[in-house]
Amino acid sequence: MTVHPTPTGSLVIHSARIVDGGAIVDDGWVRIEGGVVTDRGTGDDWAPADEIVDASTIAGADAVLTPGFVDIHGHGGAGASFDDGVEAIRTGRALHRAHGTTRAVVSLVTASLDDLARSVSAIADLMQTDADILGSHLEGPFLDPGHHGAHEPSLLREPAAEDVARLLDAGRGTVRQVTIAPELPGGLDAIRQIVDAGAAAAVGHTDADAAIATAAFEAGATILTHAFNAMPGIHHRAPGPVLAAAADHRVVLEGIADNVHLDPYVIKLLFDSAPERVALITDAMAAAGSADGHYDLGAVSVTVENGVARADDTGAIAGSTLTQDVALRRAVQAGVPLPAAVRALTETPARAIGAGDALGALRSGCCGDAVLLDAELHVVRVWVGERPTL
Repeated sequence: MTVHPTPTGSLVIHSARIVDGGAIVDDGWVRIEGGVVTDRGTGDDWAPADEIVDASTIAGADAVLTPGFVDIHGHGGAGASFDDGVEAIRTGRALHRAHGTTRAVVSLVTASLDDLARSVSAIADLMQTDADILGSHLEGPFLDPGHHGAHEPSLLREPAAEDVARLLDAGRGTVRQVTIAPELPGGLDAIRQIVDAGAAAAVGHTDADAAIATAAFEAGATILTHAFNAMPGIHHRAPGPVLAAAADHRVVLEGIADNVHLDPYVIKLLFDSAPERVALITDAMAAAGSADGHYDLGAVSVTVENGVARADDTGAIAGSTLTQDVALRRAVQAGVPLPAAVRALTETPARAIGAGDALGALRSGCCGDAVLLDAELHVVRVWVGERPTL
């Protein structure tokens, strides 16, 4: 797997099956100039360029070209945890970028307000130099203690307005997503506060029933954090937050397609229940792309065995060791059509954080982020384009 910045001049990638916008175009080509997509078509009617890439030569017959993947929920990789600062973020991002994730939101696990404020501020600074960082995601501390998962329960708190404001202000407009349990005292008001600040509010790590989840969506929440995980499941007389989210066209449902967090049948169910509204995330922790062993996820000690991460004290699943190219293959193996699976890695997550005009598509005006895969959907080459305007 090789990662290339798109050239400052012009680049044409041709002879690929372009999978984008819910469709497959055979024998397609894309033109990128100055890191921005400027044109696309089929056959050999492309104009000369500074660099020309024959996808079929590099990736073989039936090579697939997609937009760059966008991960709106991940915690680390290559042995590094995003909670540990700038260099750890860069280390983890390099791993995921090589697996097709050209842009990512940096997710932070529950910590003290002081630590979280410092982290979101540092991420805001990092965005000035590292164009692949889209901002931060606060997965905590405003979570239900009964569904804390791999978050340290003693650090959880109710969403007081001044605490929410402190964290949002520390991010200086770069907090993209805040996960919250809406049933907590002040939860619905906090959702309105988060949305008013320009961030996406996400329902997750929650004991909410369908009625409370619906109230949260009416208050402005537009994401369901890792659907099915850390929330009530589906019962025929208690449909819970997943079906409430699937029924609401405004809501994007995150899914972790690693066959650990979700069974393949449930992965397919998610896509069938909320077409064009699934975002395949990694929720990856430091062990992604690294060896089994002991890791720290925030304040929680984690052991990884056979690629499955679990908290030492509770046995709860503690993030994943997933990369988005593997999520693509798992979704397709579960029966999800390739165009739908690619949309869930590109267009949908970009739209969920308000970046749909700049990312997640190979159309004119979008950033020149592209992923070339072979016929078995293994990444062969990655291009990262211009800095997006968010």
